[in-house]
Amino acid sequence: MLSYIGELAAIATSLSFSVGSIMFTNAGRRIGPLVVNRSRLVFAAIFLGIVHWISFGTIIPLDASPDRWLWLGLSGAIGFVLGDIFLFQAFVLIGPRLTMLMMSLAPILAALQAWVLFGETLSGWQIFAIIITLVGIGWVVMEGNEKGENDRDYGRGILLGLGAAIGQATGFVLSKGGLYGEFSPVSANMIRVISAVILLWGLTFIQGEAKETIQKLKSDLKGTMLAMGGAFTGPFLGVSLSLFALQRVEVGVASTLTALPPVFLLPISYFVFKERFGWGAILGTLLAMVGVAALFLV
Repeated sequence: MLSYIGELAAIATSLSFSVGSIMFTNAGRRIGPLVVNRSRLVFAAIFLGIVHWISFGTIIPLDASPDRWLWLGLSGAIGFVLGDIFLFQAFVLIGPRLTMLMMSLAPILAALQAWVLFGETLSGWQIFAIIITLVGIGWVVMEGNEKGENDRDYGRGILLGLGAAIGQATGFVLSKGGLYGEFSPVSANMIRVISAVILLWGLTFIQGEAKETIQKLKSDLKGTMLAMGGAFTGPFLGVSLSLFALQRVEVGVASTLTALPPVFLLPISYFVFKERFGWGAILGTLLAMVGVAALFLV
């Protein structure tokens, strides 16, 4: 069992993100996606700070080298701030199932970025796998159109989901630069979250929206608790597990196993959100997952 600890951590990441996406969707529909994004980073920083203090005696990894802070800080700024602004808007507009399906593009986008930035090559089979994934996602998206969901919010939600995938992919690629050696995934995640909190709340104060954000959190306790629960399962537990997996298995294996939330969310969306979808959505989702797996595992 321990020999597969990295793979198990990656699967646990997918489960954590699946649960977190449901909580964030419900929270965003109550208190707004921007408020959720701002608050859940603070909650995540608190969770991580407690664990980091218990584990290492400090709230933040002060002994981390400047280059780790640079790479992981950039990763947090792009992944947690820019990418997740798109993500939470998409949750509200098209729900967790379709949003997380769009997020399954992140491993493909990460591979393409590595190809452009670092000269990593893509074989003919990998290009074919990318096409399979795009066909699967396109199938699901078009089925939504055929069901009459081709309004403005649906189109915006799909585009926002794509933007979120680009942000996550970029953050994933950048985080690799700060994860060399035996650096703790908790410390790495703390650097990413702290950097994102400073940037996002700095922008919030500049925009004069800090007071309004706090008032919304106070006025809707259930929405705040949902955001807190999502922060625990997502940026705290899920991201820490994903970084742990990234250290112990190949990038391709980690990327594939952490891209499974769309599969887990099929039954959850059906039973929890009472969402009705046809066999085309199920087959398209599975086809997309096969494409992601084939990109890295074959």
